[in-house]
Amino acid sequence: MILQRTIKKATTISGIGLHSGVRINLRMRPATVNTGIIFHRTDGEQTVDIKACSENVVDTRMATVIGHQGVTVSTIEHFLAALAAFGIDNLHVDIDGPEVPVLDGSAAYFIREIQRAEVKILNRSRKFISIQKPLEIIEGEKRIRIIPSRFFRISSEIAFDHPAIAVQKYSMKFSTNSFCKEIAAARTFGFLHEVEHLKSMGLARGGSLENAVVIDKNGVMNPEGLRYPNEFVRHKILDSIGDFSLLGMSLLGHIKTYKSGHDLNAKMVRMIEDNPSCWTYVEFSEQAIREAQQAEVKLVATDLAWDKA
Repeated sequence: MILQRTIKKATTISGIGLHSGVRINLRMRPATVNTGIIFHRTDGEQTVDIKACSENVVDTRMATVIGHQGVTVSTIEHFLAALAAFGIDNLHVDIDGPEVPVLDGSAAYFIREIQRAEVKILNRSRKFISIQKPLEIIEGEKRIRIIPSRFFRISSEIAFDHPAIAVQKYSMKFSTNSFCKEIAAARTFGFLHEVEHLKSMGLARGGSLENAVVIDKNGVMNPEGLRYPNEFVRHKILDSIGDFSLLGMSLLGHIKTYKSGHDLNAKMVRMIEDNPSCWTYVEFSEQAIREAQQAEVKLVATDLAWDKA
């Protein structure tokens, strides 16, 4: 996917906000080349434009939150991961609430809605950052490292003192197909005592077994069980894909995480931006772009054929 992309037609997604518990409408609209992903947040009588980029990240404690002029949009990571899976780097996003709808807690619904809107290839090459030297952040037991790679790859490991999770590892080479089949349906998760604590603080008002995997002392509470045996670590990879899309450019490198989360992801994005000696831009020749224009038409048709049902 060396050419920029948007969608062909507008489409709307409605759902409950995980923390606010209110119904939120999110509308995707096509955008021109070099626009980026821009949220247009309606807040009372005003509309504030918030670009999805690292400099606008204002909070990473419970989710990834971006903001501008005191107005914020929260829980953007699942939505951004779905956009990244289809190479959509230009989009207008109208939203009338403080957070992206949680839907089922994964990226699966976003994937289906992008398919309905259809992908449009734009006549301009994408920007790639190719990692040339390793970068690493260590905070106690938490670690995140990125090393050179010809592809975008993520390897993640988590460890929890609970038999329902324990130690889980997963690695994936990023592509539309691998994301849709291996990662998209993995749901956010939490422990029952944490959920109860958040609700006592006025948070997680929209949280339920319909949009998260909840674990109590006996195991997974959801009656349908897990979608993957290692759904927890797969969801961590989903979050990382969304968080790293805030670079605003496609990444060629191998991300390795251990017990990482939104905070460490955001710090690594900033570290990459602050260390240009550790990466280079990858540019494509006019011939490569012409060939891509012909090839990507076929690839888009293949992408849209995917159906998780």
